[in-house]
Amino acid sequence: MTEILLIRHGETAWNAVRRLQGHLDIPLNEEGTRQAKALAWALKNEKLDAIFSSDLQRALQTAGEIATLQNLDIQVDAALRERCFGGFEGVLYSDIPHQFPEAYVTWQSRDPDALFPPGERTGESIRQFHTRTMEAILRHARQHEGKKIALVAHGGVLECAYRAAQSLPLHAPRDVTIYNASINRFAFDGETLKLVQWGDVTHLDADAMDEINQSTAKP
Repeated sequence: MTEILLIRHGETAWNAVRRLQGHLDIPLNEEGTRQAKALAWALKNEKLDAIFSSDLQRALQTAGEIATLQNLDIQVDAALRERCFGGFEGVLYSDIPHQFPEAYVTWQSRDPDALFPPGERTGESIRQFHTRTMEAILRHARQHEGKKIALVAHGGVLECAYRAAQSLPLHAPRDVTIYNASINRFAFDGETLKLVQWGDVTHLDADAMDEINQSTAKP
């Protein structure tokens, strides 16, 4: 059995104002850096065999905090990137219905093969994105059979894994919350991906942060 920790990156300034990022390379904000450090501290007593990360800096910065305490190198995999949203990228969620009314309706319908309006990048359909991310997740799991690995990625990637583990169709509405800097645990037996724990953010509460601050304070 392979243990998989799927981790969403810490908060960015665009997360805070609900601006769609996609493939745009936005760094962590101050809160996101704090979250990443707390996340790394929470995992410091778990022996990870490998850490993989999306190549976008918000994921890499989060993975870097984990890698430092684990004394491991980060293995970068662009296949763990967030979904590309084409012309929607860089737009506030609240503005999308006004700027792209027809495309917004199609997006909300969750048609697995619908595409986005053109932008700086070519958007991905739900099916294209799901195929890309699940191939990457399962490839890493198979290559590390019987080990514990961390994959630091994005909300959309986590949702794909959740759907696969819960056997949810691609067109079904999202029924789960995906938190920044959350730990989401899966197990893979060589055939089936199973959900073990979802949305653990206990390391981000005030008491946990106080403990970290006290433990890392200089004498």
